[in-house]
Amino acid sequence: MSDNLASLHRQSSGAAKLKTVVRAMKAVAASSIGQYETAVLALLDYEHSITLALGACLRPEGQPSEPAQTTQCPSPVNAIVFGSDQGLVGQFNEGLADFVVENLGRLNGEKHLWVVGERLHGRLVDAGLPVQGLYAVPNSVMAITRLLGQLQLDSAGSQWAGAGDDAPLYVFHNRPQPRAQYQAMCQRLLPLDRAWRQTLAEAPWPTPRLPEVMGGTATALPALIREYLFISLFKACAESLTSENASRLAAMQRAEKNIDDLSAQLQHRYYQLRQNAIDEELFGLRACE
Repeated sequence: MSDNLASLHRQSSGAAKLKTVVRAMKAVAASSIGQYETAVLALLDYEHSITLALGACLRPEGQPSEPAQTTQCPSPVNAIVFGSDQGLVGQFNEGLADFVVENLGRLNGEKHLWVVGERLHGRLVDAGLPVQGLYAVPNSVMAITRLLGQLQLDSAGSQWAGAGDDAPLYVFHNRPQPRAQYQAMCQRLLPLDRAWRQTLAEAPWPTPRLPEVMGGTATALPALIREYLFISLFKACAESLTSENASRLAAMQRAEKNIDDLSAQLQHRYYQLRQNAIDEELFGLRACE
């Protein structure tokens, strides 16, 4: 009986220690979510400014002429995919990997992938997709900027790194949804198609005086497109990190509930065995009398 009581006591103590670890992981995940959400919100004004500047460059009087359409082989398809390095995130990587394989399978041309996240990388390699580079998941807002700089350096041979108009570039990531949910997203960043250009060009200017592009669009437009790509990739990475931490937070909340249930069961069993031991001792004393 004493051995059983000691065993239950050790299990209860272990559950309490595990709950402490889970609470710490919850706090880290919640803090990370706030950090990345704040970063995305802080980027909105800059994104709006870049969008207005692109619209100014793409207005009819300043818009560069459309290149002549020529028949050629399909261009290589470039894709950047944001996943996770760590577990405890449910189907975060599995669902995104299936989504990437399905969508890239519909596209013609050779595939070039740059993957952020070791766990996602393995699943894409197993699916037969060629991965050009693997990168660690950023652990802070500043690390996102360093990651994007490294991505651009490593992909310098690709047209999208120089904001070329002919290189298809897709970004895949999980976008946060209400109640700790997320949704796999695919966004085509390049080429800048006619509908996208027209939407920006026709957007109303916020002041009565129309803008003038100093130095001409030939210089300004490529620089603005590079900023547009940076903002789009930064948002995709930050949203992926928000989704990852929200999924981990939900997993830790479920784990904490399970630990509470287990602790209650162990405590009930401990008190039951202890009471049985006391009853047996009392009955033994009475029998001796």
